[in-house]
Amino acid sequence: MEDQWLAWAKRLSALADTGLHYTRDKFDRERYEEIAELSRTMMATLGEIPLERVSLTLGPAEGHVTPKIDVRGAIIDNGRILLVKEKMDGRWTMPGGYAEVGVSAADNTVKEVWEEAGIRVAASRLYAIRHKARHAYPPDVVDFYKFFFLCERLDGAALDPGHEVHDAAYFSPDDLPPLSEPRVIARDIADAFAYLADPQRPAIID
Repeated sequence: MEDQWLAWAKRLSALADTGLHYTRDKFDRERYEEIAELSRTMMATLGEIPLERVSLTLGPAEGHVTPKIDVRGAIIDNGRILLVKEKMDGRWTMPGGYAEVGVSAADNTVKEVWEEAGIRVAASRLYAIRHKARHAYPPDVVDFYKFFFLCERLDGAALDPGHEVHDAAYFSPDDLPPLSEPRVIARDIADAFAYLADPQRPAIID
């Protein structure tokens, strides 16, 4: 669960950036800029990360500030789940990434699986929409909604890791490798197996 002070700082940052987009008053602009700077300083202090990195990550806002969308695909075969090894931290996650404009959430997931694991799948079922801040992921200065889909393989091709990852392999839920927890936690994987076993189970929606 996200620290409450970090949640407040992120909310202040979003309000300030949204205000900067809409305001036409120069004095309000100065106030919003100060609030934006204070909120980023708070996030840097709470997260013990350089202020420059916080500012670079958030960047200039365009329009009304909303959460980012992250999509992940769960491909389970013979009791094992497909994971890819991230280049950024050398740890493992379900294939996925940022949702792209102009592509549906399901199609984004299919695209990410193809790019990272080299296999064709269909997104058959949404099993969870999580608000990242409510769960056991590491703190993040960016607010995320995370979409998790059960996927079915469409071919029997061998795994072919893409340039964005180091490797791709199947793992038993009882013998998982170190997970890239900013992207996926053990509960996400456990839920994938639970939903595969019970097709009538309603999706988890925060």
